[in-house]
Amino acid sequence: MPPAKKRNRSYDSARTRAAVLAQFAHVRTAVEKLSPEQLDGPTRLGEWTVRDLAAHVAWMVDSVPLLMEAPERGKDRLALLDWPSVPEGGAGRIDEHTRGIDASDLPGLYARVADDYGRAMADADDERLLPVSFGAMTLADFVVTRTVELVVHTDDLNAATGAGIPYDRQALAACTRLLADALAAKAPGGAVEVRIPPYAVVQCVEGPRHTRGTPPNVVETDPLTWVRLATGRAEWAAELDAARVSASGERADLGALLPVMA
Repeated sequence: MPPAKKRNRSYDSARTRAAVLAQFAHVRTAVEKLSPEQLDGPTRLGEWTVRDLAAHVAWMVDSVPLLMEAPERGKDRLALLDWPSVPEGGAGRIDEHTRGIDASDLPGLYARVADDYGRAMADADDERLLPVSFGAMTLADFVVTRTVELVVHTDDLNAATGAGIPYDRQALAACTRLLADALAAKAPGGAVEVRIPPYAVVQCVEGPRHTRGTPPNVVETDPLTWVRLATGRAEWAAELDAARVSASGERADLGALLPVMA
C-alpha cells in the first residue's frame, strides 16, 4: 500500500496575516520594556542572549517582505507540512544571520519591521511563490510558518525574562495545528488520537484505526505544552510526570516521535 498523502489543513489567510502582526506587537511591547541587563541575559537557545533572540524574532517577520521583493521561483516546491523538518538543517546559517543583525536599537528595528510587513501584505497574492532558502513556498503557507516562529520564540523570551508576553489566540491556534499535523505526517496512522484542546485533534501512529466511541490510545495536553514538546523544549517523560500530558493506551507513548521540529 502506498504511503498516505500529506493533507494540508486550510488556514484563513486574513486571520493568519493579522495574527502575525498581533503576536509581533505583543513581543514588541515587551521587548521595549526590557532593561539593558535583561537584554544581555542568557536564553535557553545556546549562546544567544535575549537581545539576539529579540533580533531573531524581528527577522522572522521581516523575512516576509524581504522574500516578497525577490524574484519568484517555481521549482523545488516545499509543502507546508514539510517545513517543520527543514529549519534544523539551516541552523548554522540562521545563527550567523541572527548575530549579524544590528540590534542596538530594538525599538527602531521593531517599528520598521512592523511597517514593512503591513505595507507588503496589503493586497498581496496568497499564491505568490517566495524563494525561501530550502525551496519555494506560497505566501499563504509561509505566513503560517511565521506564527510558529513567533509563538515558539515568545515562549523562549518568557522563559528567559519572565516578561509574561501574551499569545494571540489565532497565532497560537495556527502554530498548534501545524505542529500537530506535522506529527500526523511523520507517523501516519490512526492508532493514537492526540488532543490539544481547543485547537487540534489528530490521529497518528500505525495500528488499528479508531472509528467510534472512546479511542483505545489517547494523548491530551494543552497548547503551550504541546508546542514545547514538538520543538524539543520539553521532554515527554518529564511532562507526563508533571501531569501536563495525559497518555492512555499501549501505543500512546510519543516520546520516540518528538520533537517534530528542532
